[in-house]
Amino acid sequence: MKNNAQKAARLSVAPMMDWTDRHCRFFHRLLSTETLLYTEMVTAPALVRGGAMHLLEYSPEEHPVALQLGGSDPDELAQAARLGAEAGYDEINLNCGCPSDRVQSGTFGAVLMKDPGRVADCVSAMCAAVDVDVTVKCRIGVDDQNPDDVLPAFLDQIRNAGCQRVTIHARKAWLQGLSPKENRDIPPLDYDLVHRMKATFSDLHISINGGIASLDASKAHLDAGLDGVMIGRAAYHQPGDILSEADPRIFGVGDARDPIAIVQQMVPYVDKHLAKGGRLHQITRHMLGLFAGRPGARAWRRALSEGAVHKGAGPEVMLQALDHVAPMAEA
Repeated sequence: MKNNAQKAARLSVAPMMDWTDRHCRFFHRLLSTETLLYTEMVTAPALVRGGAMHLLEYSPEEHPVALQLGGSDPDELAQAARLGAEAGYDEINLNCGCPSDRVQSGTFGAVLMKDPGRVADCVSAMCAAVDVDVTVKCRIGVDDQNPDDVLPAFLDQIRNAGCQRVTIHARKAWLQGLSPKENRDIPPLDYDLVHRMKATFSDLHISINGGIASLDASKAHLDAGLDGVMIGRAAYHQPGDILSEADPRIFGVGDARDPIAIVQQMVPYVDKHLAKGGRLHQITRHMLGLFAGRPGARAWRRALSEGAVHKGAGPEVMLQALDHVAPMAEA
């Protein structure tokens, strides 16, 4: 599956805590068969020391799908990577970009930008443990670092350790003084630096992340020479705009998906989840933005968010909410 993940990395949906869970990924996969999907970050200690194997559960339909790990101990990350590979993930990704306090206290995430030698040791250990691609998601730097100096040195070390694909969030992270939300918006974007890194490290597969909110913007980066684009919040909040047209526009295959048909295709998945004791809103909370920008979108969101939380709510709530949405030909 290794080559599948690399091919799919032309467009990917960013790992996002509390958002890109298995229900979200199944829904996104119906919208795009080609796009690479990522798990929420799973910490290596949770798997290795905590035995939290349920965090690795996913549906086979999600492929190609990548597991993002958080950690800073090479041996522990190697063990966690092995568990991920054995579970069938197509890629194992190391988080070197998350700036949250909780992550810093575990000495992983963006704070690892300060210790590229440790990251290289982690990558090397993970590569030795698995046959699938080991990749890194990083920032351009943290705090007072000069990205023009630290990013090339960082990329050089992880490449020498065996990493062949990297996703660069084109912002610094400020480890003190900014919240994780502010770190996604306030530090200025430096797309030019990421493009220069591709020119310098032509053998590395480099994807760009940060502030990219449309397929037009994605195509511009790809046409300018980058290997991939990772979209986060826009793909989550406007999946109908981004993912339903990704296959023909970014990968040159298939047709755009009709979001109304996607809702109908979700019914068997919902039935299966409810039969296991799950709740409807655990799935439909990821679908609220499906019709963003189309007539009836607000009524769809309201009907779905209010109806899905009731005890015993089933797929009929989704299907009835569709009554508020105009078909594509009328939109």
